[in-house]
Amino acid sequence: MAHVQHRLTLATKGQGFYEFTGEAAAFVRETSASRNLSFGLLTLFCRHTSASLLIQENADPDVQTDLLTFFRHIAPEGRGLYVHDSEGPDDMPAHIRAALTQTHLSIPVADGRMLLGTWQGVYLFEHRRAPHRREIVLHLSGD
Repeated sequence: MAHVQHRLTLATKGQGFYEFTGEAAAFVRETSASRNLSFGLLTLFCRHTSASLLIQENADPDVQTDLLTFFRHIAPEGRGLYVHDSEGPDDMPAHIRAALTQTHLSIPVADGRMLLGTWQGVYLFEHRRAPHRREIVLHLSGD
């Protein structure tokens, strides 16, 4: 069984969704071709506590708008709302949002491609308002 890792850095512009399906697909395609892999599993891991990963619809941007609205409602920003507020009013809500989502994803792979559904895309979900550089570890294992 082959194992290959790659680190992908994504620059965010603040809160929102950043699709990186294309970058992940390229890694899977190139690795599968060079290692002659027929099938496997792609694991994605976000190395941060105030951002997360999602597989979500990539056809209608209203889905992202509604998700942002929902998460702002269930984990609002504001000084005095949380004990942990030394890094600003958006920090603790970012940790809560990350805890409610996930920092890792597993996607099956076959014939050099991720087996995502028709409307599925892979996203980094940035929970902080300021721009950040976020690192995602991509790990492909397979035969």
